[in-house]
Amino acid sequence: QVQLAESGGGLVQAGGSLRLSCAASGRTFFSGAMAWFRQAPGKEREFVVAVSWSGGTTPYTPAVQGRFTISRDNAKNTVYLQMNNLKLEDTAVYYCAGRRLGSVATRSDEYDYWGQGTQVTVSS
Repeated sequence: QVQLAESGGGLVQAGGSLRLSCAASGRTFFSGAMAWFRQAPGKEREFVVAVSWSGGTTPYTPAVQGRFTISRDNAKNTVYLQMNNLKLEDTAVYYCAGRRLGSVATRSDEYDYWGQGTQVTVSS
C-alpha cells in the first residue's frame, strides 16, 4: 500500500508564494502519474495539474496557468507544487494523488492513492 502525505500549506498574503510537497511512503515503487487537485469551500474538487513518471505534464487548469509549477523527484518519491503570485481564489485544500500505473489523467477517479490534503489560505 502507498501513503501520500502533503506538506507546505499555510496562510499567505495575496501575491505571495508557497511550495507544496507530497511524499510517498510504503510500497513506493509505482510508475504512474501524480497530480494535484484542490477543493475550495463549497465547491467540488478541481484538477490542477498532473505529471508523469518521466516529467511530462498536463496543461494546468487555466486559473493557475503561469503561476503554478509541478515537478517530481522520483528518487525521493516526492512531487512538488510551486505556487507563485497567489490569489484569494487559490484558497483551498490541496490534495496530492497518484496512479499505480498509467500516464497523466485529469479525473479524480483515475487515481488510486490520495493524501489527506493541506490547507492553503490566501489573505488580502
